[in-house]
Amino acid sequence: MADPSSYRPRPGEIPDSPGVYRFRDEHRRVIYVGKAKSLRQRLSSYFQDITGLHPRTATMVTTAASVEWTVVATEVEALQLEYSWIKEYDPRFNVKYRDDKSYPSLAVTMNEEFPRVQVLRGAKRRGVRYFGPYAHAWAIRETVDLLLRVFPVRTCSAGVFKRAHAIGRPCLLGYIEKCSAPCTGRVSPEEHRALAEEFCDFMAGRTGAYLRRLEAEMGEAAEALEYERAGRLRDDIEALRRAMEKNAVVLADATDADLIALAEDELEAAVQIFHVRGGRVRGQRGWVTDRVENVTTGELVESALQQLYGEETGESVPREVLVPALPEPAEPLTDWLTERRGSAVSLRVPQRGDKRDLMTTVERNAQQALVLHKTKRASDLTTRSRALEEIAENLGLDSAPLRIECFDISHLQGDDVVASMVVFEDGLARKSEYRRFQIKSFAGQDDVRAMHEVVSRRFRRYLRERERTGEWAVEEETDDAFAAPVEDDGRPKRFAYPPQLVVVDGGQPQVAAARRALDELGIDDVAVCGLAKRLEEVWLPAEEDPVILPRTSEGLYLLQRVRDEAHRFAIRYQRGKRSQSIRKGPLDAIPGLGETRKKALLKHFGSVKRLRAATVEEISEVPGIGRRTAETVAAALAGQAPAAPAVNTATGEIVED
Repeated sequence: MADPSSYRPRPGEIPDSPGVYRFRDEHRRVIYVGKAKSLRQRLSSYFQDITGLHPRTATMVTTAASVEWTVVATEVEALQLEYSWIKEYDPRFNVKYRDDKSYPSLAVTMNEEFPRVQVLRGAKRRGVRYFGPYAHAWAIRETVDLLLRVFPVRTCSAGVFKRAHAIGRPCLLGYIEKCSAPCTGRVSPEEHRALAEEFCDFMAGRTGAYLRRLEAEMGEAAEALEYERAGRLRDDIEALRRAMEKNAVVLADATDADLIALAEDELEAAVQIFHVRGGRVRGQRGWVTDRVENVTTGELVESALQQLYGEETGESVPREVLVPALPEPAEPLTDWLTERRGSAVSLRVPQRGDKRDLMTTVERNAQQALVLHKTKRASDLTTRSRALEEIAENLGLDSAPLRIECFDISHLQGDDVVASMVVFEDGLARKSEYRRFQIKSFAGQDDVRAMHEVVSRRFRRYLRERERTGEWAVEEETDDAFAAPVEDDGRPKRFAYPPQLVVVDGGQPQVAAARRALDELGIDDVAVCGLAKRLEEVWLPAEEDPVILPRTSEGLYLLQRVRDEAHRFAIRYQRGKRSQSIRKGPLDAIPGLGETRKKALLKHFGSVKRLRAATVEEISEVPGIGRRTAETVAAALAGQAPAAPAVNTATGEIVED
């Protein structure tokens, strides 16, 4: 890891003007590309005290070995240059959206003599009109099949077209009048191109005028007693309306807009895009990205727009782009979009009305896409196996850790200290075996001491249950060190099945505390590691330097999921304890007074105020309340704190007299 001060530019070298900068590693590979309104201010922020940087930014500057920059005239030029460099260098620390699948589009090859309608995927070609993308190819084919009745444009491949031209006989579509058969000279190239342009106009949303024209022609044919022609026009109109019904009207004012929504967590972000043309949803697509740097929602939006419109020009860029948040500043991005379209583009956040409602729908799709992505990644057997193998290899384990237990400590400024234990088996959560602990032996912000206590309690219970049964659930002639004592029905006892790996949420101190707890109990066949949130480093006992797993590592992703699940479970328990303490009344603080006795006292006296005014003799008259308990209640309510109960430090339980 490099020291950022070793390549920090000298004072005065960095210009105070717009530009684009690149960080390179020791092998001269570009690892990050960024733009700035002021290069001096932006680059200076990277060379402050490393402890004040965001963890991912700190990782980037310590991975880099040099920095260089290019000055440009305006922020729009900086945006364009940043996009081209990101595309050229593919830097590892930049946000890179990746398609969660390949989306098909409806394409019309207007660059050919006889334009062809087809389904295309992948990069866009020059001279081809695209519509979509669509979620499924069959949806495109159904729409095209309806429209070919009205716009009989060629759909055949070049080979089929040449063969039909050579033999002078059209294909089946030509015979059933779903192709104008330009291959046999039935229509001229000009007439066929006019059909293709009408097809494109209809797909672009200009449907109303065309339908009105067909309705007028149908009326004229009926008045002229040309009933067969009027019937054909009637069927054409019905086919066009069925094709239009496949795209629901979502905006009544026939708006052309793209709506972009994000769903994000600490590790990944998903983006969903709805393409609305003529007030109808014409296409949808989505991306997922790893959050490899500290970026805001506005910066994620900017990256998404760069990828979405970086290769687009003209009407492919809509008049209106609706986003969940605007980057700071938004003017350069708006100017860049306007330049690519050739006319004004509105970039804004919808606040109310139909557009806000539609944005809510897009946001819901983004949330579902992120959940689906995480579910697929977690449930894939091959991916889970690779993750466990990577963990074993990087931590020096003899075999893959099929059972992982993770511990986390949570408290509110030292109050209500609790801990959680989550279990993952074969890379999947086993929620039925989750456990939670209440730390009673001490109070305060001492996560290390709490971690030692929790790990000790968990494995002391494991040893006690193993000794109690005195038998192992192992087959003959086996040497299974992790076999567990079982109940009569064959299921393992609680806490009786040890993990191969213990993960703690924290760094070197927490790892040392967990290892010390195991050593004190004589357990030497369970590995321990810690995952520190700051730089996502993996710490091992007695190691001065952490293990750094690649950001794309499935092993790191699994450890992060385990750690985050333990954190979630601990936070949930701690918040529950906190809410209980907030709701506590004067009787809740009295030791030895359970729910039944509290209800009896309140029922007898009617309120705490009357109970506080009662004498010891009056309190002892309540059924179930003895003389000693009455004295304790009276002393507590009178403001005289009763003696603190004794606490068993090994179990954390109150010792009753």
